[in-house]
Amino acid sequence: MLRGGVRVLITLLFAVAILTGSLLGIAGLELPIDPLILVLVGAIFFTLRLGSLRSLRRAPRTILVALATNFVLIPLIALPITLALPSEALRLGVLIYCLAPCTDWFLGFTRLAGGDTVAGAALIPLQMLIQLLMYPIWMMLFAGESVAWMPETAGSTLVQWFLVPAGIGIAAQLLVPRRWRRLAIDGVDAAVPFIIAVVIVAIFAGNVQTILADPASFAWVLLAVFVFFALTFALGEGLARVFRLDHASHALVTMTTSARNAPLMLAVTTIALPDQPLVHAAIILGMLIEFPHLTALTHLLRRREVRHVLAA
Repeated sequence: MLRGGVRVLITLLFAVAILTGSLLGIAGLELPIDPLILVLVGAIFFTLRLGSLRSLRRAPRTILVALATNFVLIPLIALPITLALPSEALRLGVLIYCLAPCTDWFLGFTRLAGGDTVAGAALIPLQMLIQLLMYPIWMMLFAGESVAWMPETAGSTLVQWFLVPAGIGIAAQLLVPRRWRRLAIDGVDAAVPFIIAVVIVAIFAGNVQTILADPASFAWVLLAVFVFFALTFALGEGLARVFRLDHASHALVTMTTSARNAPLMLAVTTIALPDQPLVHAAIILGMLIEFPHLTALTHLLRRREVRHVLAA
């Protein structure tokens, strides 16, 4: 469990990362994002206690709650929110952003919040496959666009963003001599907040200029995403009570319903709709609220966990 002082330091670390990335972006400097995300996913899988995989047999309910929330309930929240935006392009961009649950960094925040990373790891390929298969349906329903999205494309994406880093992380753990394995896992585990911080710096550095391009229009986007996150948090709190989720399951559901898959959706949408810069910009803008939101959630969930432990 993270001590109170460590929790505060991690929160400050992420706040500094947001500020640093914004300043770098204003100065026109960028960092590569994709390799950093792959490193994060690999590090998370390196830190998984493989013996705990047996606990997955108790996790189907948590996984089903997460999937139903992300792909059934959240679309019902996102659609009316986007109707208030001032242009069709912005509405489509925010909708694409809201509909796709994150398949990488949410696991890092789940780990920091004391959540169930074993069930979270099982969610990654499921959520990635579902959103890739649903993407052409979303385009047809909400944009009137016919998008050819072949199964082999979804398969190659799964390999690149999940199987490769996950395989490397697990293989690296198994290659460490048993007597050093716990020390190595603890070391990488301690490095995860710093890896997330670097990812945050890279994302803000690469995208903060988007806000400066059209602040009036994009203020509406930021407001819509803020409302979306407020409603999804309330939804997660309600589901935790209805299904009586323990802290680990509650933290996982909260993080997977809060983090969105903006980088993958941006890449896919750039291919599907290459001449729609406002759609692309709206997807990017969501991340500028997402990371402060995830940072606040991490702090809140950790404080709640400490209260539960002290009360027990």
